[in-house]
Amino acid sequence: MPLLDTALNAFVIMNGFWASPWLLIILAVGGAYLGGRAMEWIPFTRRIIERREADRG
Repeated sequence: MPLLDTALNAFVIMNGFWASPWLLIILAVGGAYLGGRAMEWIPFTRRIIERREADRG
């Protein structure tokens, strides 16, 4: 049970951080940036992006 107590304590401490609107905004911006970068890194989505750009001409 000590492991469970430690895990629950960590969740309680982190709850204070997640309640901050500034932290949520920073995480949202970071997640959006990383999501956009991941779209370029994944070969399948890269081909889709290249096709759309080629169609726009």
